[in-house]
Amino acid sequence: MAELTSLRNIGKEMDKKLKAIGITTAEELSKTGSKEAYIKLHLQYSNLCLNHLYTLEGAITDTEYNLLPEDVKKDLKEFRDDLKQ
Repeated sequence: MAELTSLRNIGKEMDKKLKAIGITTAEELSKTGSKEAYIKLHLQYSNLCLNHLYTLEGAITDTEYNLLPEDVKKDLKEFRDDLKQ
């Protein structure tokens, strides 16, 4: 089982937050998916921004969060905007 911090974009703070919601390994994060993990994080940490969602997706796809394809960013932004309503 790979440590969360072995993933691209996941530092100590995100590692701590993910573990607080029960995601403790890279495999668990992949299985959960970026959107579901973001929902769980948002329930506990209401001050999350869109970059947190990009970070999760980038970690799962091994992509720097700021280099995600534009269509992926658009989808994630729409998802996050829908959550805010």
